[in-house]
Amino acid sequence: MPDPRRNAVEAPDLGPATPSADHRADRSGGALVVVAATEADWQEYRDVRLRALAESPAAFGSTLQRERAFDDAVWRERAGSGRTLLARLRGAPVGLVTTIEEEGRPDERQIVSMWVDPAVRRSGVGRALVLAALRAVRAQGVRRATLFVADGNEAAARFYERLGFTSTGERQPLPSDPGRGEERYAIDV
Repeated sequence: MPDPRRNAVEAPDLGPATPSADHRADRSGGALVVVAATEADWQEYRDVRLRALAESPAAFGSTLQRERAFDDAVWRERAGSGRTLLARLRGAPVGLVTTIEEEGRPDERQIVSMWVDPAVRRSGVGRALVLAALRAVRAQGVRRATLFVADGNEAAARFYERLGFTSTGERQPLPSDPGRGEERYAIDV
């Protein structure tokens, strides 16, 4: 039921509050696993993140050029931060999602860097990643998750709405392209 004070809805049933595993089957019957990235996963994380920026540059607040310049220490720190989840299908990385705390919003976590390899989109990978991220933030005691959807990314908006996210009406310039905008969506977890 919508919460008029927060313009969000109750999260779908997220299951146990453990962020480290979510198993599903893809269309070909292979196992999908969502795991919390560790520092040891830094190269895999880097490769998936750079693929995401190359494939969907308009969807992110950063750029491929910017992140290609990161040294190995930055990638190790990011992977080991405990904020990123990786999706692996039959052992191969096919997606990622990260959560961050925004300054001035201690009771929320923002979902960022969400990406699924185009070869496996619409197979449940995105849903598994987002639900695992919501479980992870709920386990941290956070009560609300937010994210931004870039203008023109109607597929993403519909995807998040199907999961229970609603627009807050808050808008801002897209950090990677200030000439474009993005809109915040939220869900109570």
